[in-house]
Order: sequence, then C-alpha cells, then structure tokens
Amino acid sequence: MVWDRFFLGLQDLARRRAYLDWNATAPVLPDVAEAVARALELGNPSSVHAEGRAARAAIEKARAEVAALVGAEPGQVTFTSGATEAAAMALQPVSTEETLFVGASEHPCIRAGGGFDALRRHVMPVDEAGRFDFAALAEVAGGRARPDLIHVAVQAANNETGVLNDGNAIARLKAQGFTVTCDAVQAAGKLRLDARTLGADFLLLSAHKIGGPKGVGALIARADACGGVRPLLRGGGQERGLRAGTENVAGIVGFGVAARLAQARLPEMERVRTLRDRFERDLRSLAPDVVVFGAQATRLPNTSLFAIPGLRAETAVIAFDLDGVAVSSGSACSSGKVGRNAVLDAMGISSALADGAIRVSLGWTSDEDDINQALDSVRRQLTRVAPRRQSAA
Repeated sequence: MVWDRFFLGLQDLARRRAYLDWNATAPVLPDVAEAVARALELGNPSSVHAEGRAARAAIEKARAEVAALVGAEPGQVTFTSGATEAAAMALQPVSTEETLFVGASEHPCIRAGGGFDALRRHVMPVDEAGRFDFAALAEVAGGRARPDLIHVAVQAANNETGVLNDGNAIARLKAQGFTVTCDAVQAAGKLRLDARTLGADFLLLSAHKIGGPKGVGALIARADACGGVRPLLRGGGQERGLRAGTENVAGIVGFGVAARLAQARLPEMERVRTLRDRFERDLRSLAPDVVVFGAQATRLPNTSLFAIPGLRAETAVIAFDLDGVAVSSGSACSSGKVGRNAVLDAMGISSALADGAIRVSLGWTSDEDDINQALDSVRRQLTRVAPRRQSAA
C-alpha cells in the first residue's frame, strides 16, 4: 500500500503541471538560485576583511539593480524581509495629528495601517473596478489646512484583479502636498515603473513576485522622505541605520538578480497579455455567463480574476489542482481563510458571485499548453456542475 502511494506520487510529479499562480509567487529563476547558492558562502557585510567587503559589494550591486527596476537611486533602497515589513516602515505617523487614508481594495498589509491606530485610519471607497476613488479623497481631505499631515496609501496594481490605479492621479497626490505610499509589488516586473514620475514618497517591492527568493523585499524612499523613515528594528547600524540586524546577503543578492532579469523581460509581457486575453476569450465561449472582474479597466497583462455561476472557488481550486493546474481563489495572504473577499466586497460584488472567484495569473514561462490545460479543466468542471447551473437558470 505504501509503495502504491509512492509510485502514484511519482506519476503525479511526472505529469505536466500548469503553474498559473504567479501573483502568489513567481517560480525562482535558475540564475537567481545559482546566485543565492554562491552568496551563501559570503562573509558578514559589516566586517572589514576581504570576505566582509565581498559581501558588502554584493549587497550594493543588488541595491543598484533593484533601484534600476523602478527608476530610483541606489541610496533610496532599504532592504527588508518583504513588502509587509516595508509597509510597516512606511506607514509610521510623523505626529499624533497625521491621518492615513487607504483604499478599500488595498493589500491586507496596507489596510492594517502600520503605526496608525483605527481612529486615524480611514478606508476610502473604490469604484466598480476596484480603483481608488481619488474624487472622494479630494472631498474628504482637500479642505484640510495641513496636507503634509495626510498620508495616502494607494497600490499601483491590485494583486487579485490586476486592475491599475491611475499613475498620474497618484503623482498629483504628491503635488498636493500629501505623503504617499505606493504598493508596487504586483506592478514591478510586469509594467515599466519610474519612481521619479510616480512621485510617491515610498514604494514597496517584494523579491518573490519577480522570480527572486522569498523573505526579502525593499522600501524605496524618495530622497527627501528618507529622513521620515523610523526603524522598526533597532540595534546595529545596518541599512543606514534604518533596519538593524545582519543583512540577508543571499536573499538580497537573489533579489538583485531577479530585478535585473525582470527589467530585461518586460517586453515579454505583451506575449503574456495575448495569452491572458486568449484564455478569457475561450472561457467566455465555454461559459457565456462568466464574469471577469475588472475587465472594463486597465489591468496587469498577466491577471484574470473570474467567476462562473455554479462553480464554487473552494472546490474549483482543488479540481484545477487535481487536473494539474495551479490557480488560487484570490490573494495568497487571504486564501483559505473564512470570510468575504475584501477586494470584491469593496467593489460591491455579491457574495454569491464572489464565492466563486478564481484567479489565474501568468508569467514569463506560461505558454499555450498551460492555457489549454486550464481550459480543459474548466470544461470538465462545467460538465460536473451542469445540472446545478441548469436548475439555477
């Protein structure tokens, strides 16, 4: 019996799988894995001997590579354990009078508010596509005498729907004197980003979303905002005194390689967009009543969040997996947790439809076979639930 299960497991591993959950994490790139392995042998970057200097040089090279991905300067980059820590660093009030405004469809690490307590944290509405309501913000905050005491957190792209917020509108927030934090985790590596044009005080990045290792991210602060960053971890003087503790040298090196490769592969996103559009087109042929959330808005080229009436996400994701297709039912940070989908809830989507939301997200290695395999799985699932869908109709 044990050997039967063992050989069945080997057969499952040998079967081709379609990985379509890149927004949760991108597969580690081979060049990244190799660089990380080499970097594990480096010394302590705070040491002055040759081994330490080699580690410091590797970190600074990675800092320049990460900065280049978003058009920033190396000195603006502070390495962290991930975007969640970067968000906690950015969302620290400079005074007891500062107020934070966040969009209702933001990532949980932003909605948590960092150092802003519930009384000084306001959740702003989003439109039917999940885009930040800049007009509502203007009404609430526009008349305040001290715009420098208003902190606005708005993501560049939604992690579940892929819907983009207006970059020009984000830039105007800074022009109005607000402090601005922009979650660029999903946009980096999929869109061309320029920190100077965007104008945000703080950008958040995560290595594992672009093929780097997990457990490393970055806070990118405007030159004139660096003085407002207060360290969460105190002790040594690492990261210019902004994050104490010996640096994750291997993770940082891997982040740098991933950032360099992601920048070089940006043109590949048009091919990915074509695949995504083909998937949605064929999906509509299979189920004309499918709803693609945010389809009316500008989206990331790789993301499709959809629901088919009669198909429940909790069982569909398992069915996809059994068919060799990896998808998710939304953000990896909230998948599997009981409760409403916060993004779809903010968009005004009914619970009946939101409960069926499935996210397909593609990447550099995605191909036609992946799409075919996913569509075949949908076809089989629709056959199984056909009686239920017919009775509902």
